[in-house]
Amino acid sequence: MAEPDDARDVDQPVISLRDVHVAYDRPILQGVSFDLSPGTTKILLGGSGSGKSTILRLLLGLLKADSGSIVVDGTEVTALSEEEMRDVRLKIGMVFQEGALFDSLTVGQNVGYRLIEEGQLEEEEIEARVREMLGFVGLATHFEKMPSDLSGGQKRRVAFARALVARPQIMFYDEPTTGLDPITATTITDLICKVRDLDGVSSILVTHQLRDAYNVARTFMIKKDEEYVTSVVDDMSTLEGTEFMMLREGTVVFQGSPHELQTSTDPYIREFLS
Repeated sequence: MAEPDDARDVDQPVISLRDVHVAYDRPILQGVSFDLSPGTTKILLGGSGSGKSTILRLLLGLLKADSGSIVVDGTEVTALSEEEMRDVRLKIGMVFQEGALFDSLTVGQNVGYRLIEEGQLEEEEIEARVREMLGFVGLATHFEKMPSDLSGGQKRRVAFARALVARPQIMFYDEPTTGLDPITATTITDLICKVRDLDGVSSILVTHQLRDAYNVARTFMIKKDEEYVTSVVDDMSTLEGTEFMMLREGTVVFQGSPHELQTSTDPYIREFLS
């Protein structure tokens, strides 16, 4: 799991964007600004092409902004080289929509791939870390299996374990429940909450699945007597730790709490929520 940085100022955002613009043949992001506070989740909503995934690419240094400021864990990343971005990316775990596993590697090898490539840990320590992460996502017995032996939901959970194995301080989720049935999708959103609540990991969730977004906002996890206990809050007005942001054609049209989103009278938001 994540190992908290005791020197971090809890009052300082983990991620901060200010007036970020990106354009190709048309504007992609237009003056986007937001903060991600430590230990919280920012849920990005919006239609296809609204700019949600572009934000993740900017934060990972896979795309450069035309203008504006992007700060990740205290580092301004807009002008960093590929080599300089490496240290920033080491703090980040990423779960993609399709899981993106290596078909020729076992589940254990997939999960441990990043640690093996870095070459800083002994083989025994890597295996112990991998088995710990597989246990965390409920796949402890799948170490030797191949991806072809897994269901879609299991592949997504293996991708979770792989993202967590390096103990990131920040997690990005890009449509992690797309294509999954409701029960399996709930398993994934529970994992997102588990990482946030038990390890204090800050996260950004990109999704167009409103049901799953609300599940993340309403679900809280605590560890009690070596077991994980799930609590679901029904009253949206009392929720803390999750903020919604909605994009429309690259422009932020809403930022606020789950309750503020749910009670908004903005016509575009009402249509999206319906």
